[in-house]
Amino acid sequence: MKRNATSKPSISPEQMAAALAAAPDRVDDPDCPYDPNDPAAVAQYWQDPITSHSLTELRGKVAARRRGPGRAPAKVSTTIRFDADVLAALKATGPGWQTRINDVMREYIEARRS
Repeated sequence: MKRNATSKPSISPEQMAAALAAAPDRVDDPDCPYDPNDPAAVAQYWQDPITSHSLTELRGKVAARRRGPGRAPAKVSTTIRFDADVLAALKATGPGWQTRINDVMREYIEARRS
């Protein structure tokens, strides 16, 4: 027989109301695959979510949704080391700093080709 849950909520209703009141009206996330400020875009994105009952089934469904021909290539995760002050300055430019680094590196590579 299962025991009844005895844990208390970790946040009070007052704390929840304060957090909701302090939340921003708009979300700016350049890495988000849809515009989180557009309810129609959010609904469209979540219209057909991937659900499964096992890891094997999930892997099969994800593999079926891979990028098709003609799509931009997916980015590759890597590790790069920067001096602490350089990294701090990059992050200080705000969200999307990794995309901006990618653009700068692309410009550098193209300049060296010519």
